[in-house]
Amino acid sequence: MPESKRLVDLVQSRIDAYLMSREPIVTLISSDLTALVDYSRQFLSGGKRFRAQFCYWGAQSVLPPDSGPEQVRPTAGLTAPAGLGAIVSAASALEIFHAAALVHDDIIDNSDTRRGALSAHKLFERLHEREGWAGDPASYGRASAILLGDLLLGWSDELLDEGLEELADRASARRARLEFNFMRTEVTAGQYLDILEERAWLAQPEAELLDRALRVIVYKSAKYSVQAPLVIGAALAGASTAQLNSLRAFGLPLGMAYQLRDDLLGVFGDAAVTGKPSGDDLTEGKRTVLIALARERLTTTDRASLDSQLGDPTLDATQIRSLQQLITASGAVDRVEALIESQVTEALAALHSAPIGARARQKLLELTDRVTRRAF
Repeated sequence: MPESKRLVDLVQSRIDAYLMSREPIVTLISSDLTALVDYSRQFLSGGKRFRAQFCYWGAQSVLPPDSGPEQVRPTAGLTAPAGLGAIVSAASALEIFHAAALVHDDIIDNSDTRRGALSAHKLFERLHEREGWAGDPASYGRASAILLGDLLLGWSDELLDEGLEELADRASARRARLEFNFMRTEVTAGQYLDILEERAWLAQPEAELLDRALRVIVYKSAKYSVQAPLVIGAALAGASTAQLNSLRAFGLPLGMAYQLRDDLLGVFGDAAVTGKPSGDDLTEGKRTVLIALARERLTTTDRASLDSQLGDPTLDATQIRSLQQLITASGAVDRVEALIESQVTEALAALHSAPIGARARQKLLELTDRVTRRAF
């Protein structure tokens, strides 16, 4: 079985086992809480597991050349299978954290779907409607999903701690925990910056909008999607400061390229591929780098048209196509593609000079291609 597929299976098994261990704790309180576990399973089933893979290969990248896929550096206090168990637990904790972030993100963005299915707040809303309960189904859905996201955040912490307990080297455990904590703060800050830009852009100098959009990418996505998982995995395996810094230098531009690709998919993506409606970022009013670049080249009339429609949830297919054509004609798509290539070039330069193992370097090259060349 390919190593990446085996890792994905190990992570899924670890998540499933963890949820199974938490189910009796929740349902012992009340059988009414079954939905919390059921919906958790739904949001933690499947997916590309990019964060788990970066965590795993971050750990593998700092191992001695003769280490096998389940071995870790003995001087870091990790031995197979305990070392692998710690890494899989951390990778699984990152996936649970990601699920929590998506649940909250969908509430903030008023997004009804996730991966081609109903988002968490819509699932709770449907539950309310099906049972015929009192009050507003939408309010119930939002409130319940907020709590589900909070629960998942707590569980991600607990699972990480379970993995860290397996490490004999407490310094490595503390380093990994600090990196995880730092990631949580940065993601929350990035999420706030994202909602701020959707509302405050009109009061900001036109010349600053692109830099502000890039700042959102750094903290909301780039660091936690690629850089943090790499560094957390490497810290678990006892990485040196030089190795951690090199992985940061690789992970940040790659994370930027990953999110820039995601921004293109958010405007032009095929719903059958992305699991989200085509033009979803347009109806949500996302002030992305793509939009900032488009505004720079549009005429005053076209810019006003874009601004007046962006964020309108009632946009129909014709209006969305018109906006897509407007953005494309501005040259913004080509400029974003150029930015992606530039960020990938920077990431690859850092990867090639990094003091890491050749085998992991090759796997990270393959992941680079996968996360930046996703289809529309």
